[in-house]
Amino acid sequence: MVKFVGSNLRVAGYEVISAEDGEQALALARDEKLDLVILDLMLPGIDGMQVCRILRDSSEVPIIVLSAKGEETDKVEALNLGADDYLTKPFGVEELLARVRAVLRRTRRETLDTGARLLIRGPVVLDPESRQVTVSGRQVRLTRTEFDLLHHLMRNSGKVISHNVLLSKIWGPEYRDQTEYLWVYIARLRQKIEADPANPLHLATEPGLGYVFRP
Repeated sequence: MVKFVGSNLRVAGYEVISAEDGEQALALARDEKLDLVILDLMLPGIDGMQVCRILRDSSEVPIIVLSAKGEETDKVEALNLGADDYLTKPFGVEELLARVRAVLRRTRRETLDTGARLLIRGPVVLDPESRQVTVSGRQVRLTRTEFDLLHHLMRNSGKVISHNVLLSKIWGPEYRDQTEYLWVYIARLRQKIEADPANPLHLATEPGLGYVFRP
């Protein structure tokens, strides 16, 4: 798998470094400036889920997970640990390259709002320029995707935004059917900005329609 993925990425013009186990992967992540990590879950030693969690705790580098498990629960677990994308084996070269391009495109986008105006919606304050969020004066650490999702919802405060629109805007048009991505990220945002995530005041669900940010 390392040879297959690495050789095809090199042919596509990417510079690639590889690791054969989880410990080596974590060491490389500490020592190298990485634009993207492609992480197989089936690793000797430290498994891929643990590597994903450790990487996310220390870095915002985007992570694409590869797995032979296609169950929704496995995908949700990986996304909850901080993976940005999940690709089920077997997969084709073009699908892999498309996912790589999509993830890099998202992470290289500086902000969704070129005006970069400070957004104040009730106790939630979002600064597009510094990419910082505070809730009642408390700074909240968000991943790049979490920030972009919250930013889009806050910019459209009071408006219900459909699942398809959110997925297309934040992840890209090729993700319009990946609703589990949205479930996971909304749940993660609620954990970080809501006083009671089980009874959210700000990130509200409109059943059958989408989500709305309420100040």
